[in-house]
Amino acid sequence: MSKLLSAGLHVLGNVTPKPIIINGTYINPELGKYHARLRTLGRSCLDIKEKYGASRDGIYFLTTESGSVYQTFCDMTTAGGGWTLVASVHENNIYGTCTYGDRWSSQQGNDRLKPEGEGTWANTVTFGTAEGSTDDDYKNPGYYDIHAQDVAVWHVPNDKVLKDWTTAAILRYHTESHFLSEHGGNLYHLFHKYPVKYGAGDCKTDMGPSSPVVYDTGDKESNKNMFGSSLRGEFESGFVTFRVFNADKSAMAMCSGVKPTGCDSQHYCIGGGGFFLEPLHCGDFTALHWTSDETKSASKDMIESAALLFYR
Repeated sequence: MSKLLSAGLHVLGNVTPKPIIINGTYINPELGKYHARLRTLGRSCLDIKEKYGASRDGIYFLTTESGSVYQTFCDMTTAGGGWTLVASVHENNIYGTCTYGDRWSSQQGNDRLKPEGEGTWANTVTFGTAEGSTDDDYKNPGYYDIHAQDVAVWHVPNDKVLKDWTTAAILRYHTESHFLSEHGGNLYHLFHKYPVKYGAGDCKTDMGPSSPVVYDTGDKESNKNMFGSSLRGEFESGFVTFRVFNADKSAMAMCSGVKPTGCDSQHYCIGGGGFFLEPLHCGDFTALHWTSDETKSASKDMIESAALLFYR
C-alpha cells in the first residue's frame, strides 16, 4: 500500500497545474464570470449590484439571513437592475383542475375543506430551479427572506431557455411605488395580511394592494388584449394586483398587469386557494382557458407562458 501511495504522490508531483489567470486576466473569460459570481454572495441581486458593481444578467449565488445559500437569476439591466427572481407560476396542465403540479393553488383537488389549498403564497416551502422557471413552478428562499420595495413580472413562453427570456417575453413590467414596504417587504408577508382563502372576503370590497406598473415589454393596450374580449371592460390595465375575490368568494392571488373592477377575476388572475364553487376554476391559471365561452378565454400566448416574479 505504501509503495502504491508513494507512486501516486510521485506522479502527482510531476504534474504542473495550468494557469487560469495571466497578468490578472482569466484565460477563459467564462471561468472568470463564474468565479466572480462565487465571490459575490449577497442577500439579493440589488445587494450584489450595489456592493460589487455586478452588471451582467445571469445566475448568481445568494444567501439568506440564516446562512442558507441558493442560486437564482438576477436581472441586472432592466430599469437600473438589481431584480431578484424569487418565483414562477407555470401551468403544466391547463385542462387540469387543482391537479398535480398546481403548487400555487392545490394539488389535492377542489376541496371545500381546504379553502387555502397548498398555502404556497404564504409559506416557506421551496421548489424547482431558477433555470427551469419556464418549465415548472419555482420558489426560492428569497420569496420570504428578501426585504424588497417593488416587484417585476415577466410573462415568458413555456420552455424558453434562460438566455432568451428577455427577448422572448410577451410582457415585462415593474412597479416603482415601493408598495411592498407597506406590507412587510415581500409577498410572503403580504399574503399573511391578505390570505388567499375561499370565503375570506367579497368581490370589489376586499381587494388586496394594487400598484401601477411601468412596462418594459408591451403596454397597457397589448396587456388588455391578452384577456377575453368580453372581459376587457371589467378591469383596468397598467397595474399589478394581489388577492382578489370573484363573485363566488373564491380567492385569486395575483392579477397579471390589471386591476379588477368587476367580479369575473378568475378569467384574468392566477393562483388561488383550494376551493372554487365552479370546480373548473381550480388551478394555478384558474379559468384563463374557458372553452365554453371563448370571449372569456385569455390568449394562447398568455396561457402558454409562465409568470416570473422578481423583487427589488
